[in-house]
Amino acid sequence: MLQNNPELKAKIGQLWNKFWAGGISNPLTAIEQITYLLFMKRLDELDQKKQADAEWTGEPYTSKFEGIWIPPEYRNHEKPEQYAVLKSTLRWGDFKNKPADEMLRHVQTKVFPFLQDMNGAESSFTRHMKNAVFIIPNGRLLVEATKTVDEIFEIMEKDSREKGQAFQDIQGDVYEMLLSEIATAGKNGQFRTPRHIIKLMTELVRPQLGHHIADPACGSAGFLLGAYQYIVTELAKRAGSKDLLPDEDGFARTSLAAGLTEKAQAILQNSLFGYDFETTMVRLGLMNLMMHGIDEPNIDYKDTLSKSYLEEAEYDIVMANPPFTGSIDKGDINENLTLSTTKTELLFVENIFRLLKKGGTACVIVPQGVLFGSGTAFKTLRRMLIERCDLKAVITMPSGVFKPYAGVSTAILLFTKVWGPKDKVTQPATGHVWFYEMKADGYSLDDKRTKQEGFGDLQDIVARFHARDPKTDTDRTQKYFMAPRADIEAEGYDLSLFRYKEDVFEEVEYEAPAEILKRLIQTEVGEMEDDDLTKIKTGIVRELLELRGMIG
Repeated sequence: MLQNNPELKAKIGQLWNKFWAGGISNPLTAIEQITYLLFMKRLDELDQKKQADAEWTGEPYTSKFEGIWIPPEYRNHEKPEQYAVLKSTLRWGDFKNKPADEMLRHVQTKVFPFLQDMNGAESSFTRHMKNAVFIIPNGRLLVEATKTVDEIFEIMEKDSREKGQAFQDIQGDVYEMLLSEIATAGKNGQFRTPRHIIKLMTELVRPQLGHHIADPACGSAGFLLGAYQYIVTELAKRAGSKDLLPDEDGFARTSLAAGLTEKAQAILQNSLFGYDFETTMVRLGLMNLMMHGIDEPNIDYKDTLSKSYLEEAEYDIVMANPPFTGSIDKGDINENLTLSTTKTELLFVENIFRLLKKGGTACVIVPQGVLFGSGTAFKTLRRMLIERCDLKAVITMPSGVFKPYAGVSTAILLFTKVWGPKDKVTQPATGHVWFYEMKADGYSLDDKRTKQEGFGDLQDIVARFHARDPKTDTDRTQKYFMAPRADIEAEGYDLSLFRYKEDVFEEVEYEAPAEILKRLIQTEVGEMEDDDLTKIKTGIVRELLELRGMIG
């Protein structure tokens, strides 16, 4: 992991500095441009590896860089072949050796358009890459950036050889670190979910091969990647893989789907669905999944709260960290959403409920205000979670979890849909709610978010959630316990943990005030007789003597 590789961290820092110095100072723009370079490099590396594997096994393989490529704008020309470009000149290993200005022209006019067109006209990737722009402004920056990307890949390969971590996973760490540089919350309260929180939530829902999994506010596709890695890891374990060691958060993970059958890989490819309303994030999400081995990700540009998004009861699992503190124009809200509010944190939870199939499970991050807000829409939503869903868990997280992006206090809601939005509820679906007060997540809770010793509460949460029992989890003085639905109804559907937690007060014995004052005076002047002390006319000792006189 990058925390343990200062060399890799330093190289990524250098890359950032080069882009900054080269005039690309917007972090999101810089990430997008760096991503294109990483993508070009990875495309060449993967293609060479597949070629080598095919030669070894004797299986047929057609290189992505074999033959000619005709740019789309010339395909209806009388003689399109006169505009043909040799694909071999479009691979990273070929163009990186060109002189600076020639390389820039070649990448801008040939390599990047080829990248945009790579998956064919019908693919989601091609559609969303159509409006992408390669804006590295000069050849010098491009030369320096390609050199640094090569150095980053060399370190990754060395790490993979020496530490046994899959190259694809190390590359994922690098990409995640780039994404982490979006250090300020975007508009509408968007910010990136830390990977260890995604891993925790995935362990709670335990997605399986064949599940349809969605994130209606997917950003860079972290939750979809988390689900993919969990499923691949579980399949690898079942296939007898012994070399999957826990990472620094205590979770065993791999993205390496090489061991999957062709059928399993095809099922997995068609299981993950993400939506976002920012085109840049859609492109980043697409490339994030593609760099982890998902060739045709199902990520699309959509505002899932709007009237144009009509999906309902489609998914077995929804995992999300929807935008907080935002609001949507009342006229744009999907008419199927019944909450009388424009607050996105409430509308997203209702929408996630609608997206679930009956029996489907959601794991969602919400600001803690959702748990106890007194407005009508807040109460209506919580009542829906209790009555129409089996609300399994409310896990409160400390406010530092999302630093440096935001200091907001958040919680994880885990619920399974039982009754549809139009069903008559004959019996409320929730029996007991499991509460857990997360106090530590394995990282410091300041802006630096430094890795701490151990895993914080992460592994404890997973173990205790899956072993929860209303008969035994009854001690409300602990950091986890279960509360019956009747108690929650009696509290007006308030879901804040502290409404049900019982505080323990320890009796503390203090020294007598006269003894404390005596020690304070001795600290100031040392051992002195009372007669000598009375001669001190000013200062803190005089005040301490007066205080001593008052208490006798």
